Amino acid sequence: MKKILLLLLVANITLAQKAGIQFKTTPIASVFQEARRAGKPVFVEIFSPTCHTCQSFIPTLADNRVGKFYNDKFLSTKLDIALPTTQAFLNSRRLYVPSLPLFLYFDPQQNLVHFAMSNNTTDEVIRHGSNALDTQARSQNMKSRYQQGERSANFLIDYAMYARVTNDTVANIAAMNEYARQQSPATYANQTNWLAIQKLLLDFENPMFQYMLGHMDTYRKAYGAEPVFQVAENILMSSLFSGRGAQFPIAKIVQVKQDLIKMGIDPKVAANRTLLPEVKAYFRAHQTAKAVERMDNQVNANQLTVPEYMYISRLFNRSSPDAVDAPTVAKWLNKGLALKPGPKEQADLYFELAEAYRRGGKTADAQKAAQKSMELAQASRLDTRRNVEQMGKLK
Repeated sequence: MKKILLLLLVANITLAQKAGIQFKTTPIASVFQEARRAGKPVFVEIFSPTCHTCQSFIPTLADNRVGKFYNDKFLSTKLDIALPTTQAFLNSRRLYVPSLPLFLYFDPQQNLVHFAMSNNTTDEVIRHGSNALDTQARSQNMKSRYQQGERSANFLIDYAMYARVTNDTVANIAAMNEYARQQSPATYANQTNWLAIQKLLLDFENPMFQYMLGHMDTYRKAYGAEPVFQVAENILMSSLFSGRGAQFPIAKIVQVKQDLIKMGIDPKVAANRTLLPEVKAYFRAHQTAKAVERMDNQVNANQLTVPEYMYISRLFNRSSPDAVDAPTVAKWLNKGLALKPGPKEQADLYFELAEAYRRGGKTADAQKAAQKSMELAQASRLDTRRNVEQMGKLK
């Protein structure tokens, strides 16, 4: 009896699926080829088989009315977020997936025209498809609508999310800063704005996030200590290590460090996290002495390994704007050699030592270090082309 019921259930699911959206199972490139021949847009559901919310959408997408609308208007396919082919497709279109399921709508040439994070009802799923077909309502027009002055709170939230999906950080920050200006600080910690902070904020300077840092206990009591910690940490670190963050002046990086401490991270750990951004900011400002001081303090406060000595020495040898740091870099490399590493690592250390001496104007010392690196490389049967080139420069 149980077996019969199971067979009937499978049969009903199969019939429902046939009645609903007919998802193509061919590769995504083939779907777009067919779309170009048919002159139809493409609907893509980004999902995961382990996502409970995604699974809850199955009956909705199998609904007769949904199927009739989508099968008539679109070619449709489903992409599992965990598959490398899905990641390759998303990366090729520079798209980010903030949550699942994500509905993406493309023209036949693979241009994204609309996105949706839908409520789970047949009317909503059909509405999103209708908006994708409407040249005025589709997400693709949000940027021009913003530029023309549209500023309703709901629009700003939608636009900020579209900017996240399309990796437009500048647009996201502008939309969320405007949204924050519209909100009263008394509402910053409410459920709606907490969700906005979680899902949309990319900028640690946004007023809502700065308010959150100053009222952490309020958020912890309302939403739990661990989620609040994770959200704050993600916003700070994503701000610091974004393309925009790579150009932060030192003052902003120091502010990030202070904010990490404010949210409860140990000061030493916070200093470790901002170390490289600080050094690179000093390089950009041509403040080499401060860069080498910052790194040397780190070296003196910690026990570094040979690879770590190699990394920081290469960083300064390749990126420093002048040779003020050369004596200190040589000191680091000699500390690495004192750890008695193997021949290959010694060859690398001596190579960088020769570079530091050369930069500092100590040609004779540079020649000795370069010769030692060459001998170690030959003994270890390593490629010596870089050594030959280095020694040629030192003649």
